[in-house]
Amino acid sequence: MGRFPLTLRSVESDDTIHPHTRSRHAGLLEKIREISGIDVFRCIQCGCCAAGCPTSDYMDYTPAQWMKLLQIGCFSEIAESRGVWTCASCFACLARCPRGIDLAKVAEAVRQIHLRKGLDQQDPARIPEETLRRVPQIAVISCFRKFSS
Repeated sequence: MGRFPLTLRSVESDDTIHPHTRSRHAGLLEKIREISGIDVFRCIQCGCCAAGCPTSDYMDYTPAQWMKLLQIGCFSEIAESRGVWTCASCFACLARCPRGIDLAKVAEAVRQIHLRKGLDQQDPARIPEETLRRVPQIAVISCFRKFSS
């Protein structure tokens, strides 16, 4: 039996994997990097971020899945999913990530790119009057800062 055909790299290595798909989506990935300061190709898909995420039960894609989908150029699936919009920016993912990737910044970058296109996630006209009376005003304002352009 021959040797295993792949070589393993240390997790601590600063080497970044750049598959051929990067060139097709370079503009979008560069925009994410510009806004967040994060290169999505640094993710090694270990899943530590998803394991520690307190809101992952409410997401359709976990933080690890966001990164994989971004790496293969599926931006619209991420921007239209619940995952990046549910992110609480609690930084549990950053604390657990062996590569030090701040997924909260990536989620914010994806939200910003989506919102800059005028594609709001929350329409003020669709919030029931009862909710507006019951919820603190600061919560409503915070919602619109996160979910609308």
